[in-house]
Amino acid sequence: MKVTSAKENILKKIRQALANPVPVPFPQSEGVNSVFQPLEKEIEVEFAENFTSLQGKFSFCADERELAGQLVEFVKARPASKIFCNEPAVVQTLQQNGFDHFNSTDLSSCTAAITTCELLIARTGSILLSSALASGRTASVYAPVHICIAYTDQLVYDIRHGLQIMKEKYGGSLPSLISLATGPSRTADIEKTLVVGVHGPKEVYVFLVDRS
Repeated sequence: MKVTSAKENILKKIRQALANPVPVPFPQSEGVNSVFQPLEKEIEVEFAENFTSLQGKFSFCADERELAGQLVEFVKARPASKIFCNEPAVVQTLQQNGFDHFNSTDLSSCTAAITTCELLIARTGSILLSSALASGRTASVYAPVHICIAYTDQLVYDIRHGLQIMKEKYGGSLPSLISLATGPSRTADIEKTLVVGVHGPKEVYVFLVDRS
């Protein structure tokens, strides 16, 4: 392919610039400090406030027995609920503490799916999920209601902290999918009207269990 003289001149300038980079004129402005304010509240409070401001529903549990009890109340309030969970460890823990309402083995027909998560991001009120979880890629987005069970030691302040922990946990074998869920699914693509639950769950619950 013939390269025009104008294009060749541009490429030549780019090569020269790469070979002799220009020093940053204001190096003091190139700091590595975060532009966000440092954490000033308890991290649980920070997450709860940011998560609920995005229409998420938050509940704090002192232990797993209280967690099971709150899930029982959830089912009582929705007697037609079809609860799905494909994480055996979660099912076992909840059954041992008094919750045994797993009445759906089909994700496509359930009304609520229970999953765990990798981490919770306090600053944005986000749930960090990955394909390495036993719940896989779909449980957190397919059901109309997503119920996430997390523990206080899974809280981190910022996304960069979460990604660093993921790198340390998985090393060179990062999961093929790492995603952030920040509140219920929403879109305003159609006439700028906000619609909730179009591309994912209409409701998202986080049950945070104390493990201090």
